[in-house]
Amino acid sequence: MTSGPRQNDTEGRPEPSEDADGLIDLNRAVGRQVKLLRERAGLTQKELGDRLGYGEDQVSSLERGRRTPQPEFLDAADDLLDAGGLLKATKEDVARAKARARVRHPAWFRDYARLEAEAVEVNFYNNHDVPGLFQTERRTRALPSLSALGETSRFVGLA
Repeated sequence: MTSGPRQNDTEGRPEPSEDADGLIDLNRAVGRQVKLLRERAGLTQKELGDRLGYGEDQVSSLERGRRTPQPEFLDAADDLLDAGGLLKATKEDVARAKARARVRHPAWFRDYARLEAEAVEVNFYNNHDVPGLFQTERRTRALPSLSALGETSRFVGLA
């Protein structure tokens, strides 16, 4: 068994991040806690939803781990179900997992993305183009004609 990124059989490239799977697992665990607490309180999904201002379908989706619980829901459910802070304690973990899952970089690209996010300056080299502010008006006007767009003045914004 290897510890590296999983390979995509069809293309030989690494598969996307597994962070989304972590969020799904966390949602399921929080959902089971909500269900247990709700049943202990003797409430149906509809009754819990009515008291918290959510629909029965939303409560059902949360309990099955299909929907990520919002911090407001966790706070209100914790208070209503007398969970003693159990659900409130998951807010930070849910937010962190949600943020990681939102950025789905392949494993081989994660280090670069992390470094770029922390960077104060990014340097690059391109022998075919000049960054925007360093371009002359003459060069900027010539670019659309190179790509056969034709409407130079409107494209450049000088019309």
